[in-house]
Amino acid sequence: MDVEYLNASTNSTYDTLSNNNYNLSLYSVSALMILITFTLLFSTISLLSENLFNNSHKQIIVKSLQNFIDYYRTLYYFLNQGSLRDCPYFKDNIQAKCHIYSLTLIFTIWDRPHYRNGTFQQDMINNLCDVAIPGTGIPLHIFAYSKILTFWLITIGYPIIAFIAAVYASKNINTFCEAFITQLIEPQDWFSFWRLNCRLATYHSGLTNYEKDYALEDKWTFLQEAEKQSVAVTPYMKFDGIVCKHRNMEGGLGFHSFNNASNGGDWIIQEKLGNAKFLQDLLPTDAPLSTFRIISASRGGLQGLTRDDKVTMDDITALSCVWRGGRSKAKTDHTSILFNVNPKTGEMKKGTTNTHWYQRGLDKIFNTPWLSYHDVTHHPDNEVQITGKVVPNMKKMMDFVRDAHLKLIPHVPLCGWDVALTEKYGMV
Repeated sequence: MDVEYLNASTNSTYDTLSNNNYNLSLYSVSALMILITFTLLFSTISLLSENLFNNSHKQIIVKSLQNFIDYYRTLYYFLNQGSLRDCPYFKDNIQAKCHIYSLTLIFTIWDRPHYRNGTFQQDMINNLCDVAIPGTGIPLHIFAYSKILTFWLITIGYPIIAFIAAVYASKNINTFCEAFITQLIEPQDWFSFWRLNCRLATYHSGLTNYEKDYALEDKWTFLQEAEKQSVAVTPYMKFDGIVCKHRNMEGGLGFHSFNNASNGGDWIIQEKLGNAKFLQDLLPTDAPLSTFRIISASRGGLQGLTRDDKVTMDDITALSCVWRGGRSKAKTDHTSILFNVNPKTGEMKKGTTNTHWYQRGLDKIFNTPWLSYHDVTHHPDNEVQITGKVVPNMKKMMDFVRDAHLKLIPHVPLCGWDVALTEKYGMV
C-alpha cells in the first residue's frame, strides 16, 4: 500500500500526549534511558563476540545490533513529532518505518473517535480480550487500559517477546539474529499485520471524511448497503424475531428470544449455510462454513486527502487469499487451518494455525507453542490432502471482491473479505 497519506497528520504525538495530561518528557527520557542501557549491553556483547564468533557471525551480529538500536531511535524520532517522509532511519525498509510509525500512532489516536467502538482505546480493549501473547497466557487487552502499560509493552515487552520467539525459531547465531530483527522491525505474523491495519485504518478514518465507507464495519449496515448495490452476501431473514426452545426443558427454562436487526434489534438472523461440493470433499463432515479471506486495496482513500476524484476499478487490487479450513465440531472457521492460496492460479499451498494466539491463562505457559509454521499439507481431522488442490474460478472470486470494494467502500485503503462458496447460494 502506498503510504503517502500517513504524512498528513495535523496533531502531533506531542500535542496528543500533552493534551491528555501525559508529559512527553516521560516517554522521551524513558526511551532514551532504554536506548542507552541496551546500547551498552549490546556493545559489551559485540566486544565479546570478537573472540567467540567468526567474521560472518560478527557481521550479522553488528548489523542486528544496528537495527536494534535504530528501532529505539526511530521510536524516539516519531514520538518527538518526526514525520514518516523525513525519517532518517530504515530508509530502504518501508515496512520497518511503517511498522514503528504505527506503534507510535497508538498514542495519537488513543482517545480519538473510532468507527466501531467509541475510541481507539476501547476498540483495543474489546478486540484484544481473547488474544494472548503466545506462550505466556497474558491477555493483550490489559495493556490497553493505560498509556504507560502500552508504552512499556512497545519499548520493553515487545523486544523481549521478539527475543524469546527468536530463541525458539533459531538453530544458530545467524538465524537467531535474523529472526529477532525480523520480528522486531518487520514482523510477518498475522497478528502484527492485523494490528498494523487497525491502527492505520483508524488514523485514516480520522483524516478523511469517508464516514459512510467506514460505517459499513457494522454488519447490519453492510448487509443493507450490499443489497442496495447488488453485491451477493449471506441472505438474512426479515421477520421481527425468533424464539428458540429446548425440546426437553419446562417452566420457562431453555427459552431464548432474539429481536431481528431488521426490526431494530441487535441480532442478524440468518440461515445456516453449507459448504459447496468442492469444499465438502476437503473437510470433515461436521466442519463449519469455511471461507476464503481475501485482502483488497484501494487507492481511492489516498485521493480523498487532497481531491475528490472518482474511484474506478483500476484503483482496486485484490492482493492475497487464505482459505480457512474449519476444524471438526467448530462453530465457525475462526478455529481452522489457514492455507495460503495463490491469488492467480487458485493453487492451495501449505497451511498453518493461529490458535496459539488465543490461549489465555497462566496454565497455557506450559503447553502453548510460541510459534507456528507453514507445514500443514493435510486437514488434521480427516487426513485429506489440501496442498496442491486448485480452487475453481479463482479469478471470478478475486474480481468479486474487487467489485464489492469499489461499490461499497471505495475510499477504505485495505479491507479483508470473507468469501464463502456455498451449496445453496453459490459465491457470497
